[in-house]
Amino acid sequence: MVRLSRRPSERRFGDLVTGIMIAVASTTAGTVLAGQQAPAGGALTLAAAEARALANNPTIIAARLQRPVDEAGVRVAGERPNPDLSFDATRQTPRDALTLTVPFELGGKRGRRVALARATVAAGEAAVTQTIAQVLNDVRRAYFQVVAADARVTLAEGAQGLAQRARDAAQARFSAGEVPGSDVTQADLALADAEDDTTDAHGDATASRADLNTLLGQPASTPILLADGLGASPVPTLSEALDQANQVNSDLTVLDRQIAAQAARVNVAQSQRIPDVSAGAGVTFNARPDFGTGWNVTFDATLPLFTSHQAGVTVETAELAHLRAERTARALAIAGDVEAAYARLSSARARLQQLQTRSLPLSVQVEQNAQGAYAAGEKGLTDLLEALQQVRDIRLKALQSSLDFQLALADLEQAIGAPIR
Repeated sequence: MVRLSRRPSERRFGDLVTGIMIAVASTTAGTVLAGQQAPAGGALTLAAAEARALANNPTIIAARLQRPVDEAGVRVAGERPNPDLSFDATRQTPRDALTLTVPFELGGKRGRRVALARATVAAGEAAVTQTIAQVLNDVRRAYFQVVAADARVTLAEGAQGLAQRARDAAQARFSAGEVPGSDVTQADLALADAEDDTTDAHGDATASRADLNTLLGQPASTPILLADGLGASPVPTLSEALDQANQVNSDLTVLDRQIAAQAARVNVAQSQRIPDVSAGAGVTFNARPDFGTGWNVTFDATLPLFTSHQAGVTVETAELAHLRAERTARALAIAGDVEAAYARLSSARARLQQLQTRSLPLSVQVEQNAQGAYAAGEKGLTDLLEALQQVRDIRLKALQSSLDFQLALADLEQAIGAPIR
């Protein structure tokens, strides 16, 4: 029996179970039953899978570990230069001197360094959000790949059951002397082919589960039962998709944060053009017979004769212009990606509707008629097998179209750069 689990909210594009959830009650009657099966307790919804990935996905965990590094950078940027304490001993008077020199940063260097470090923290947070968006998109794709793989297993097992019934019917008619032995051989071949398809389907399902488990941060062999089916999901309008991309696209957010950080680098580079100064004071000893204890004052400043740090400002300013141009180009590309993804999604939705409203109901009739005609001796085995193959191809096509719709929705989500709201 072929089953596709779904929830009531997934009925917006019609009832996919008409063709995909098929069971044959008996060979002679050829009765086709279509039904739906509610998710078992403890089944994992897509939302729950995404929550599990947020908590356990290794890529997300690694990305989040960058924040403590960036926050430590803020503390480093806020550090002040240490004073120098020097002691001099000479053979001339005064023989000993103890001097304390304190450096002073001018031009707001410390404040601008801190501003850059904080901008780096913000850019890092945007990068984490970008990573999360990509992982969640991968989870959506892997989730529905598993759903489709499970449906293919059920469909293959159903086709194998039909092939077994066809083989049994051929054997019965051969034993009754109604058909030649070649019918049994041909039915055996069809059964073997159906068994191969079932084996392949089980292998694909196992591999798809391993991919999803890896994204969820759990052992690849962990058994999981999925609750959501391949039914149609809500689709935003093109205008809504474009607006969301402009507002929350993770790529654009990362570039915006990088631009802010680069502007802070320009400010830091400009502050380097202002020389720092150092002021010091000290005491001298052992200057007899002139005096016993004396003092001295020092003042140091770097003269920007050979290096004015203008080149550094030029480099950072050029990089800022480059990032702004890249942001403009990326915004245009994202708009194009969203429109292209939306067009493919619309096409996938139309194709799915066509299959579920016309092709799948017709396939039910073809299957019923073919089995009834063969059981009644009105059609030969070749006609039955051809009809069953045609029906199986239509159902596989419908299954693939359902998966294509979900993947097209994932493509739109990826183009938007954030989960669809």
